[in-house]
Amino acid sequence: MTDMKKILILLILTLPSISWGQDIHFSQFYNAPLLINQANTGFPTDGDMRLGVNYRSQWLTVPVPYSSTSAFADFSINKGKEGNWLGMGVAFWQDKAGDGDLSLSKVQANLAYHFLLSENSSFSTGLSAAYSQRSIDLNKLTFERQWDEFSFNTSVDNGEDARRQKTSFADLGVGASYNYYNDHNFSITISASAQHINRPLESFYGENNQLGIRPIFHVQGIYKATPAIIITPSAYYTSQKKASELVLGSLYSLNVNSAGVSSDKNELILGTHYRLKDAIIGSLGYRFKHYQLMVSYDHTISDFQRANKSIGAFELSFIVDRPYQGESSSNSFACPRF
Repeated sequence: MTDMKKILILLILTLPSISWGQDIHFSQFYNAPLLINQANTGFPTDGDMRLGVNYRSQWLTVPVPYSSTSAFADFSINKGKEGNWLGMGVAFWQDKAGDGDLSLSKVQANLAYHFLLSENSSFSTGLSAAYSQRSIDLNKLTFERQWDEFSFNTSVDNGEDARRQKTSFADLGVGASYNYYNDHNFSITISASAQHINRPLESFYGENNQLGIRPIFHVQGIYKATPAIIITPSAYYTSQKKASELVLGSLYSLNVNSAGVSSDKNELILGTHYRLKDAIIGSLGYRFKHYQLMVSYDHTISDFQRANKSIGAFELSFIVDRPYQGESSSNSFACPRF
């Protein structure tokens, strides 16, 4: 067995034990809609096109920190004309970890269809097809044969097969959601999705390392408590093989317009969430009209805090949506009326 193979097996065995999920994930899951459910594609609540970026930097105080980046765009077709409408989108994700830049890059296309069940409810279903690539930079690692009894001499050939630095696979996913809105101050979304339904093979050496199917469940409510305060509680759960993640919490949007009467959104956003047995997450954001910027911080409370000094992760997200361009009023399709 080569040194490279030993390293990869060690990574496979240890990474699930020090993180709650094997896939790319964000604490601001509510700002990564195409990542958590394909049915969210083309369903921006007050627009018909949406663009977003997410960035996460985790475990900066440990020897193997990693970062995650995401960018997405989605839009709706025929929204408001006949009740039902189509959603299309594309997303890119990249995860990079460790001194050898062990990376996952993924490009995904989403398709969704939204059914208007009544004036106050809708049902959505979606699917995705993605191309994923795993890679590692062997030149950034050192190997046993490079040790000269005093230090690692990187000018010595590491003896590894450079052709095994990349592997790629196709990836499929499906999702569905139910959305209900009353006419005044409340809405709820219940969604479920499954990633890796084709169980793709992920291996640098052609071994039988299949990705586990990853179910994701998400429930989110929106409650307009006063003309100036909107509360958005949510619950998020996902699992993959022996790893799992449960996040509970809420966002609080405060309308800072005078008397809260302006039709233009001008909101301060505060958030508190708890990842079970892992971290307390605080977030702060601002939304002006159709632009939203948020930052968040994970404070580690698990036993891993001894290694990372409780500094879990920093996240940044930016989302912009285009106002609805159709001629029909918002009452012609299900959407929040507040």
